Parts: sequence; structure tokens; C-alpha cells
Amino acid sequence: MSHSEHDRYLEELSQALSFHPERGSIVEEYKGHLTAMDGAGQLTYDDLIMRLGSPGEIAEMFKEEHSVTESRLQWLFVLCNIVLFVGGGLLTVGYHLLEWNVLEWVFERLISIPTIIILLYIGFWALLGYEIGKAFGPRGVALLKKTYVIGIIPNLILMLLTLFKVIPHKWFAPLVTPQFIVVCIVCTALLYPISWLTCRWGRRMSL
Repeated sequence: MSHSEHDRYLEELSQALSFHPERGSIVEEYKGHLTAMDGAGQLTYDDLIMRLGSPGEIAEMFKEEHSVTESRLQWLFVLCNIVLFVGGGLLTVGYHLLEWNVLEWVFERLISIPTIIILLYIGFWALLGYEIGKAFGPRGVALLKKTYVIGIIPNLILMLLTLFKVIPHKWFAPLVTPQFIVVCIVCTALLYPISWLTCRWGRRMSL
């Protein structure tokens, strides 16, 4: 069988998505999915519908309002990022200014596992990319960029305050060393590429 069934499916999908501003990107994504699923073109049109849903059903899926809007999801992750930094800042200040055994215990445990903290934070951004890609498909990359730009501000502020010693290094001793600062800068630079990859993965999972 030729790929005429693929062409028919994609043409009908394109027509059904005429309302969508990113119709071309969506159709191209489904074209790649068809090729991966049926490279030899052996499936019938009905087979394609059984596996992927009809073009009309796919169009309806894109029409439906998401239970979580772009803005809400974006600010949810931004606020989570801010809470992490504010919480860490309050913990640090409390440890140095208050004589609370609980704060001392938590602070000393955290500074003893910097690698785990960094990996968990990278995982947080990886989850962000995946959820945005899964929820918003082709529109997810643009939303991820905006979220990254806003969300990275606390990271940059903390780095600058630390580099220029506005925040005393001794407050984070023995954690803050030149090597650790370099690692933090590199990991911060990797946050967007990692979240971009998981965003692409999330887009595929949404099909």
C-alpha cells in the first residue's frame, strides 16, 4: 500500500485544524509520528484512526480548554522556584541568627548533600519541561522560554549576591567554594537545554 492513506489523514487533519495558529507544526509532528509507526505505508486509513484517533477528534482535543491555563502553569512553577529560594534563605538566616536546634540540624544536613540538592533542582526543571510539553504540545516551547526567563531571576540574584559577597560566604561554609560556584553556574546554564528536551518528550507523550 502506498503512503496515500498518510496523505489523506494529514490533509484532513490540516483542514480540521484550520482554526489553530500552529497548524503546520502540529501536522508535521503527526507526520513524523505516522512515519515512525507505519514507515512502509501498510496501514489503512481506518487503522490510522484506530491508533491515533480521527483528525476531527484530534482537532477537538486542541480546541478543548485545558484544565490548567498556560498562565497558571507558568506561575505555579515560578512560585515553586521562588519558594525554594525564599525557604532556603530563611533557613540560612534562621540558622545564623537563632539558636534553634531544629534549624541547626536541618541546615547541617542540607549542606552535607550539595550534589543531591543540585540533582533534585535539575529534576524540578526537567519535570517543568515535561509537564509543559505534555499539556500544551507545540505551544509548549514558547511557554517554557517565558517560564525559564522569569524563573531564573532568583538564581541569578543569589549568584550575584554571593559572588559580590553581599551574602557573607561564611554563612554557607563549608559549602560555598569557588569550585561549587562554578558548578552552580554550569548547572544553571544547563537548566534550559534539559527542560527543552523533556518538553519535547512531553509533547510526544501527549500524542
